Amino acid sequence: MKKQYTWILLACLALAACKKLDQQPESTATKKAVFGTENGLKLYTNSFYGMDFLPKNSTSQDAMSDYLAVKSVPDFIRQGGFAANNSSGWTWRDLRNINYFIENCNDPAVSPTVRNNYLGIARYFRAYFYMEKVKRFGDVPWINKPLDIDDPALNAGRNKRELVMDSVLADINFACANILATNDASRTTITKWVAYAYKSRICLFEGTYRKYHTELSLGATANKWLEDAASAADEIIKKGGYSLNTAGGAGASYRQVFTSNTPLINEVLQAAVADVNLGVLNEANWWWTSGTYGAKASFTRTFINTFLKLDGTPYTNDPAYSTMLFKDEVKNRDLRLKQTIRSGDYKRISSGQQVPAPPVFSYTFTGYQPIKYTLDDTYFDAGALNTNAIPLFRYAEVLLNYAEAKAELGTLTDAEWALTIGALRSRAGISGGLSVKPTIADPYLTTNYFPGITDATLLEIRRERGIELSLEGLRYADLLRWKRGPLMEQEWKGFYVPALNTPMDLNEDGILDVAFYQGTRPTPGVAGVTYVDVSATIGGATNSQLLKNGSNGELIWMKEIPRKWNERNYYYPIPLSDLQRNPNLKQNPGWE
Repeated sequence: MKKQYTWILLACLALAACKKLDQQPESTATKKAVFGTENGLKLYTNSFYGMDFLPKNSTSQDAMSDYLAVKSVPDFIRQGGFAANNSSGWTWRDLRNINYFIENCNDPAVSPTVRNNYLGIARYFRAYFYMEKVKRFGDVPWINKPLDIDDPALNAGRNKRELVMDSVLADINFACANILATNDASRTTITKWVAYAYKSRICLFEGTYRKYHTELSLGATANKWLEDAASAADEIIKKGGYSLNTAGGAGASYRQVFTSNTPLINEVLQAAVADVNLGVLNEANWWWTSGTYGAKASFTRTFINTFLKLDGTPYTNDPAYSTMLFKDEVKNRDLRLKQTIRSGDYKRISSGQQVPAPPVFSYTFTGYQPIKYTLDDTYFDAGALNTNAIPLFRYAEVLLNYAEAKAELGTLTDAEWALTIGALRSRAGISGGLSVKPTIADPYLTTNYFPGITDATLLEIRRERGIELSLEGLRYADLLRWKRGPLMEQEWKGFYVPALNTPMDLNEDGILDVAFYQGTRPTPGVAGVTYVDVSATIGGATNSQLLKNGSNGELIWMKEIPRKWNERNYYYPIPLSDLQRNPNLKQNPGWE
C-alpha cells in the first residue's frame, strides 16, 4: 500500500510540474507537498528502489560469465551474432526522475541536514545509474538536471569517461557524507554503510580499469581510485560493526547467507527481501533447477579446479587432478565448494523426506550444478516461489575490495591479508596460509586465468574473489576491469568420465546416477540411471555434449558454436535507433 501511495503521489507531482491551467485544483499535489516535508522527501526517494537500471534478479546475474556453461551461447560473444541494431540499455528516464528530485530538494521548510540526507540517497542512485552506463558504454553524456523536450542537451555528444567518473565519485562522496542512517534492521534501504560499500566497488572498478586498459592513457590516475576504494572499505571495516557469518560452522555458514529468509544482519548490508504476504518472491529455485526455464547454467571444471584443498594448497598441485572422478575431486576441498554445487552428502526435501541429491543431467551440462541460492525443499522448484533474502551488498565483498585495492597499490600487509583473505578462508574451513601473504604464484592460475600477473598475492585475491562472490553478478564486471575478456572464450568443460557405458555413483550413496554412451542406448540399462548420449552427431545433427577424448575424458559442452571476444566487446554499441536520433553520440570503436 505504501508503494502504491508513493506512485500516486509522484504521478500527481509530475502533472503539477507540467504547464498548468490558470486555475489549479486544490487536490493536486504540488512541489510544496513533496519537497516541503520530510515525509514527502522520503516517499519520493522510496520510488528510486524500483528503477529499471537496478538488478531485478541477482540470482541469475552471472549468466554471461567465464565460469558458467549455459544452454545457448550469448549473441554478444558469438561471432557475427551481435550488432548495434540489437543493442540496448541506452535509456535515461530514471535519470530524469532523480535529477528532478535533486533540483527541487531545496525547500527551507526542511532542515539542511534532513534535505542533505535525502539528497545523499538521490545522489547514491544517480551514481549507481551512471556506473552502470559507464560499464556498458564507456563515454556517456553527463546530465545533472531534468531536461525538457526541447533542451539542446538532448542532442549533445558524449562526455569523456574522466568527467563522468569524477562526477560519479562526487555523487557517492556526497552520499557517504550525508546519509544519516547507519543501520536498517530490514536491510532493504540505503544506509551510510551501503554507500561506502558501493563507493569501494566503484573505485576498485575504475582504478583497475584505468590500470589495465592502457589504451585509455589514464594509468597515472589509477592509484587515486584504488586508494579511495581501500579507504571506503576500511571505513566499514573499522566503524561499520559487520562480521562474517560463522553460525552453523564452516560447512554451512557460507550458504546460510544466501538461503536465509531474513538477511543475516552481521554480514549483509543490503538485500532484496521476499514477502509472502505481498507476493514479493524470487525465482532462484526455478532458475537453477528447471530443465526448461533459465539458462541451465553449470560451473566449468576449469573454475571448480580453483577451489583450494583444506590445507590451503592448490588442488591442482595433485598430479592426478585432471583424471580424478567427481566423487573424489569434491573431497577435502574448501568447504564453500559443497555449499556452491551439489556434491557429497547434499540432500533435498521431497514430500517432507530428505533424499540424496546428486547432480541431475536434465539440469546441468557439466556436472557442477549450483545450489548457492536454491532452497532445499523441492516445493520451491515450480515457479517464482522462493522466500530467501538475496544479498546485494555484504561484508565479504568489502573485505575483498579492500584486499585487492591494497594489493594493487603494493601496500597490503600480512595483518591485512589475515583480516581479509585469511578470514574468508578460515570461514570456509581452510587451515593453511591464513596469516601470511603467499609468495609463490600458482601456475594453474597464471596458465588458465591471468598470464600477465606474477604477483602471488594478487593472484590469490582474484582466486578468492571468484569463489566467494560466485553467481553474485560481479564476475563479468571483474573480467572487464581486469581486461580479461578473452576468458569468455574458455572451453566449457565438465567433470571427468573414465569410460563409456559405465554408470557412475556421483555422491557415493550406493545408487548409480549417470552413464554416458555413444550410438545406441544400452539396454536394458540400469534402473534410475540417466543415460547421456555423447555421440558426435545425433540424428544427423551435431551433438553439443561430447567427451574430450571421444570415448573418455572431460565433458565438453557446445564446442560447435565458437565464442569470440574482440577488443570492441569491452563496450556495448550505442543502439542504432538512438544513434540515428542523435548522430553526435558517435558509435563505439569496432561497432561502426
